[in-house]
Amino acid sequence: VQLQASGGGLVQPGGSLRLSCVASGFTFDDYAMGWFRQAPGKEREFVASIIGSGTRTYYADSVEGRFTISREDAKNTVFLQMNSLKPDDTAVYYCAAHPSILNLSKGYWGQGTLVTVSS
Repeated sequence: VQLQASGGGLVQPGGSLRLSCVASGFTFDDYAMGWFRQAPGKEREFVASIIGSGTRTYYADSVEGRFTISREDAKNTVFLQMNSLKPDDTAVYYCAAHPSILNLSKGYWGQGTLVTVSS
């Protein structure tokens, strides 16, 4: 099993980034996918998730309305479109996978991609 996250980088406040996570080694369609993040000195926190069918999504209050999670099952890929970025969004972003959206944190994890929001 492998989850390869990419798309992080340095962006100015108010800017946008699109993260991608390509999965392999399991039946992608059957898995819920999610994004978590961990800022320096802080605990890992939930950002967004999407069920296997892609018909339902969930967001942390801190990113609701600014971030959009989506998936493209034909490419075994989940995306996180991040708009109106703030310095508080600076963190390492990780993708996760689990058959149950309630247990994402107990599933497979990617290696993370660093997002830095700074002027």
